[in-house]
Amino acid sequence: MSWFLFLSLPVLGGYALGSVYLLRNPHILHKKKRTAFYCTHISHRGGSGEKIESTMEAFTNAVQQGTQMLEMDCHLTRDGHVVVSHDENLLRQTGRDADISSLDFQDLPLYKEKLEVTFYEGRHSSGADRKFALLEDVFRKFPEMPVSVEIKENNHQLIEKVSDLVRSYNREEITVWASVKSGILKDCRRTNDMMPYSFSESKGVLVLLLFYTGLLPFVPLGESLLQFYLPRIINRTYIPEEGILRNKRIISLIEKVTMRKSLFKHLSARGIQVHLFVCNKDDDIKAAFEVGATGVMSDYPTLLSSYLCRNPSPRAQQQGRTQRLCDQ
Repeated sequence: MSWFLFLSLPVLGGYALGSVYLLRNPHILHKKKRTAFYCTHISHRGGSGEKIESTMEAFTNAVQQGTQMLEMDCHLTRDGHVVVSHDENLLRQTGRDADISSLDFQDLPLYKEKLEVTFYEGRHSSGADRKFALLEDVFRKFPEMPVSVEIKENNHQLIEKVSDLVRSYNREEITVWASVKSGILKDCRRTNDMMPYSFSESKGVLVLLLFYTGLLPFVPLGESLLQFYLPRIINRTYIPEEGILRNKRIISLIEKVTMRKSLFKHLSARGIQVHLFVCNKDDDIKAAFEVGATGVMSDYPTLLSSYLCRNPSPRAQQQGRTQRLCDQ
């Protein structure tokens, strides 16, 4: 046993020192990713706190307020149109209990006149535009705006149509594949591997395990974005349906395990952007940036722009983005 300890301790010590050094200096093993965009201001569902979520009015308002990325989800209608909508079932958004896939585009009902903001309990949004938007309309109107497209359902036809639209509008470098499900994300990448992609839920868990075991600095990562909840919003502005997430101790544990500044700094140094969501109050936006987020996703693009004008990041200042944001 003594000989085993004599031999193993120096090896483990060397491994630990090497891991810490490479965590802080990832450029030694990995070439830094160079994406065509760098976003500190991301509008969740187009800014669903200020206008009805995922409508062209919401996207237009977000762009006018200086957003640098639009986040959205897509589904396929019965007649093959790619529609921007968070939910496949329309009950929450319209009051009609029907799936998008069961209706033709022209038969989709209007959004409710007032829609509750999912990530700000008790708040509602409204607007003049209550129509469901087509992904193609978003691409056509905002040809240079980075977009994160989340695919929630295992639907290869939907994935193919999204990919075709991305290619048609020549925006493969600025459109991101996103899905919490690894199988769906693999299908997205097989369909169009020229588009950047975010971490799936299982890959995010794997990154945490690699981080805590010291292996992360040695492992190549193909993802360009990490998009994750800011845990402190749970049970404050966001009330989850899952009972386990209403336990304050569970949320505190999740926050301590996941919100690691050294982890986010390492990912950022490798060119992987870290977007935390959904931050709808100044103190949550501040907390996200303090823990190492490179970007924040909000339902309130005006609020986020105001915060960034008052608290510009060094990188944004270097690139002149903050000034452009505040001049608008």
